Amino acid sequence: MPKGIKVIFLDRDGVINEYPGDGRYVLTWEEFKFIPGSIEGIRKLNQAGFTIFVVSNQTGVAKGLYTAGELERINKEMLKQLKKEGAYISASYYCTHLSSDNCDCKKPKPGLMEEAVCKLCEKPIMSFFIGDTFVDMKAAQNFGAKTILLLSGKEKIVNRNSWEFEPDYVFDNLFLAAHYICSHYG
Repeated sequence: MPKGIKVIFLDRDGVINEYPGDGRYVLTWEEFKFIPGSIEGIRKLNQAGFTIFVVSNQTGVAKGLYTAGELERINKEMLKQLKKEGAYISASYYCTHLSSDNCDCKKPKPGLMEEAVCKLCEKPIMSFFIGDTFVDMKAAQNFGAKTILLLSGKEKIVNRNSWEFEPDYVFDNLFLAAHYICSHYG
């Protein structure tokens, strides 16, 4: 395996924490619940030498459902809990805009991923985007990352016949995805 930076981009809701449901948002830290195995999956990826970034659309801020301050509190608490368990996220990037704002950071545009890797001292030799929606999968493609769709959030396997394209990999949850990545790319 060539040496260099290996990057994992993670969506948040439906990947790290329980998906709140269509049209719903995690509004407070008290509503944030880790998906079983997600912390262990992140730790496993850390141990395999991956740099991990959270990249998430959080439109609820622009809609006035929660504040940027509450989003920051949720993020801080998530990072604190991960650290307690020996799991680390290098940085979190959130788009809080509406689609109508036509920003460069809202997935499926790759702006947040480009911002994240811009802060690295070298170009990654490999990158994966792990998400639970086809917006995530399109963002991965737009950036040039391998696509990993999880079935622990919004998307379901029963919809496979209507998927826009077949992701590179499909797993039930982050733990299983991390195990595969570490076994084959770690």
